[in-house]
Amino acid sequence: MTLSWTDKKILSQTRMEKAHEFLEDAKGNFREGRVKTSINRSYYALLAAARSILILCGVNPETHEGAVTMLSLKFVKTELLPLETIKTFKLLFSRRTDADYGDFDSADAADAEEAIRLASGAVEEIERLRSALLKQDKPYKNESEDKI
Repeated sequence: MTLSWTDKKILSQTRMEKAHEFLEDAKGNFREGRVKTSINRSYYALLAAARSILILCGVNPETHEGAVTMLSLKFVKTELLPLETIKTFKLLFSRRTDADYGDFDSADAADAEEAIRLASGAVEEIERLRSALLKQDKPYKNESEDKI
């Protein structure tokens, strides 16, 4: 199914709203002492933000790894997003995996607090770029991709 530019903008907005909702969930869970759930929600906030910007260039990855790969190719390689965004994505993915599937309680309040801080910064960075792309009011196309 091919989405129109209008549909991509709507889906992008929906995904970014979800990212902000997940960040609020992370903060609420942290306040209530549920650090593992807070880490989980921090990671998913960043994933939703990544998916919100990727859809603007017609990319809709089906896996977490696909999302980080495409975010890197489309926006980090082109220096529209800092490399730190990918490092944060990978770190939060690892911590989320440990929190969700680890057999031992290795996550603590400091880990959750850092996850919220890192996710918040990365989501803000993606939101700035997403807003700039939306102002152009046309699908994002990386001209250098034609040369690859």
